[in-house]
Amino acid sequence: MSSRLLLSSGYPSLVGSRFTTIIPRRTLILESALTALASHFLLGNEARMADKMDNGELHNKNEDYTQLEKERTEERLNALRNTRPMKPNYEGHIPLWTSEKLLLFLISGIRSYYHPENGINIVQLGEATAIKPMLNHLHKLMLSDPTGRRILKDRPDVKEDILQMDKLATYPKNTFGYQFYTWCRRENVTPDTRAPIKYIDNPTHAFIFKRYRQCHDFYHALNNAPIIIEGEVTVKALEAANLGIPMAILGTLFAPWRLTSIQRKRLFDTYLPWAIESGLKCKPLINVYWEEILDKDINEIREELNLFPPSDLRTMRDERRQAIKELNDKYKKLHEENSNFL
Repeated sequence: MSSRLLLSSGYPSLVGSRFTTIIPRRTLILESALTALASHFLLGNEARMADKMDNGELHNKNEDYTQLEKERTEERLNALRNTRPMKPNYEGHIPLWTSEKLLLFLISGIRSYYHPENGINIVQLGEATAIKPMLNHLHKLMLSDPTGRRILKDRPDVKEDILQMDKLATYPKNTFGYQFYTWCRRENVTPDTRAPIKYIDNPTHAFIFKRYRQCHDFYHALNNAPIIIEGEVTVKALEAANLGIPMAILGTLFAPWRLTSIQRKRLFDTYLPWAIESGLKCKPLINVYWEEILDKDINEIREELNLFPPSDLRTMRDERRQAIKELNDKYKKLHEENSNFL
């Protein structure tokens, strides 16, 4: 029966009913097909991975993943090394281009001025300014001295366990070892805190600068200089005059301007003159084998080096604080008396 005949015979509702039934069914079938197709592409991979995990087929059991990770790490390191001006000459060495050294000097110099309490800034500035002429000078200085030659040959490392710090505590009080131990404990420092060398290319130069860095605390202890900015500037001035270390020269010139006027006056009147004069007169400190004289009388060592400590900085600071306190107490007392009188 044709649709025209149905319509003319009075059955429009039947035709409408048929089409309204067929169209939703086709739409539902199309939506189901699209959903199934999307699920196949979106969820199929996850399903297959889950099946492989259940079957133990996800990983290749013949591959050594630890070794693969090591190889990938080595590839990345090699790629980094290829950007350097040379291959590393010793463990921890990071070769820098001249432009990088200049940038390191500028950044660490600015940071050291504004944040001298951050040791990383001082460490980087020291190596950035460790120029070859200075290192060659120190090398020749050590080669010209029997003890210096032994230090270059032995390559000693200043560490707490090597120095046997606990043993130094049992030494007689007049020995340098005992004085060094008490100074370290009082200032809350340890020889182990000295950073390794990274940016100096020549291995011998790197050792010489490490030796200078590790012996810095010996200079503090021998001269009873505390680890405050005044004490640090004093020791830096001593190193500048005695060894010609560029960083020490820069510290002597610029660090005092971050002090108060009273601190700066004390430094200029007492400690800088002492440091420069003593540094020029005493034996080159880079040629002292400090590890071998820890059991010697500290005053005998000072005589041999022609290096005698200045006035105790802590005592001077304490005396000034006490004088200020006494003046304040007197002023307060006078103020109270005047108030009662009125």
